[in-house]
Amino acid sequence: MREGVLTAMITPFRDDRVDEQLLCAHVEAQIAAGIDGLVPVGTTGESPTLDHDEHRLVIERVVATAAGRTPVVAGTGSNATAEALALTRHAKEVGADAALVVNPYYNKPTQEGLYRHFRTIADEVGLPVILYNIPGRTGVALAPETVERLAESPNVVGIKEATASMDNASEIATRTNLRIFSGDDSLTLPLMSVGGVGVISVLSNLAPERVKAMVTAARDNDLATARERHQALFPLFRAMFLETNPIPIKTAMGLCGHDTGEMRLPLCPMAEENRTKLEATLRAARLL
Repeated sequence: MREGVLTAMITPFRDDRVDEQLLCAHVEAQIAAGIDGLVPVGTTGESPTLDHDEHRLVIERVVATAAGRTPVVAGTGSNATAEALALTRHAKEVGADAALVVNPYYNKPTQEGLYRHFRTIADEVGLPVILYNIPGRTGVALAPETVERLAESPNVVGIKEATASMDNASEIATRTNLRIFSGDDSLTLPLMSVGGVGVISVLSNLAPERVKAMVTAARDNDLATARERHQALFPLFRAMFLETNPIPIKTAMGLCGHDTGEMRLPLCPMAEENRTKLEATLRAARLL
């Protein structure tokens, strides 16, 4: 699996159904931009609103359209281990390269429960697994000690760190050899300075070349260029969270002429005040 910039893909909807044509067109655009990987059906893909058939459909379409030209890391997490197993098995069957598996949400398992959940998926399916540590969404965090235990499995290959803690990332880098991907665009450069290898990015849905240029400079140890590119992108990174993700990125893409279809309730169109702020940021960045 590649390091670098993997896009946390949006899911386009039309008339409250997955718009397969738009989805496949977005895959093609990302590959043409030279993206390092695609991550369908994560948070940015509105996964909580997809039923199981839609979830599988999106993964199938992305894998088929990518056709081996870039890796596909399928979001297959759930707060029920049996459900996550089924989704991960399906991802493997249709040819995904890896699975992104989020902390079980709402039921708030202990560290032992988290360990058993992820280890069961990694061992029973045999597909490379990237852990997804995002306590702000799930209500529970993977401790570095638990990540270290999970890293003993040959099928646990990485972690998407969205704790906003450089100490946490540093400890994981010290304890393991896992690939650490930033889960926050604005923290990608700081995280790479302590051992990260890239980002699973929201903004790269809209500006893949710009995000990749920053990450490439960081990987080449060109700190001055990486910092310059980070600073140029920072207002965009922050604008992507004017409201709940993926409302801003879908709105931004629409403003820039990229059809993303609709959002699905309970997500709704952006408030006019925030839309105005977003539009100004896009204009300042010369994307609009």
